Amino acid sequence: MAVGIFLIDQGLKSLFLSGYRYDGEYISLILVFNKGVAFSMLAFLQENLKYIQVFIFALITLYLLYEKQIFVKYSLPLGILYGAGIGNLHDRFIHGGVVDYIFWHKWFNFAVFNFADVMIDFAIIWILYMSYRRKANA
Repeated sequence: MAVGIFLIDQGLKSLFLSGYRYDGEYISLILVFNKGVAFSMLAFLQENLKYIQVFIFALITLYLLYEKQIFVKYSLPLGILYGAGIGNLHDRFIHGGVVDYIFWHKWFNFAVFNFADVMIDFAIIWILYMSYRRKANA
């Protein structure tokens, strides 16, 4: 799952890196390099942000390897989460920032985001839902 999400993410980003653009009434597809995290927060960390993220990623991976039950229970959403997270982290090392391209601008201007961001949100919601279901059935 992680490899598939990573490949789709990088394939979509390559379209925008090669010049694809679209301007619509609700959504525009543009190219933006996000130097921070969500909504450009922590951009002041500049180059250090990617190393902090690698460190956090490594800690979470070590924890999941230690707690094998969590890894097994949530393997599919964790695969999605890892593929998307690695895709965005890869961008930081290769492009100096995360490649974002989806811009919602109807009724209000929303942050520019990408496929990996959507998959991260989807995976987290899936994990929360599965956790809630487990507790409700216990």
